[in-house]
Amino acid sequence: MKVPQALLDEMVEHSRLDAPNECCGLIGGEADEAKTIHRMQNTAHSPLRYEMDSTEQLRVYREIMDAGHDIVGIYHSHTRTAAYPSQTDINLAIGWPDAVYFIVSLEDPDEPYIRGFNIREGQVEDVDIQAI
Repeated sequence: MKVPQALLDEMVEHSRLDAPNECCGLIGGEADEAKTIHRMQNTAHSPLRYEMDSTEQLRVYREIMDAGHDIVGIYHSHTRTAAYPSQTDINLAIGWPDAVYFIVSLEDPDEPYIRGFNIREGQVEDVDIQAI
């Protein structure tokens, strides 16, 4: 997945701003290239999980579609753990089987990093993220 460096930086910024709670958002784009990031509110207000408000999610979905893009990714943060899907993340991944799930790790706040995953039918597969 090709992602502009500015979008990766924005994911990290959002993660830091929402800490100690997890952040979340949607990523619009085409095929294997991210084009836009859409910050969303974590309605769970939790450091252990995230939830997206369905009304806000629909509004953002329409914005992405109106721009001629698809939802190519979903992102959230792990504020104290590694960037790898938890069982909760895996269970929640049923709604967008073709999206890349980006996880920003703030496990070491001085060295945040992002990993991407495909999650289908409970199976987790690494996705190579190429900063462009």
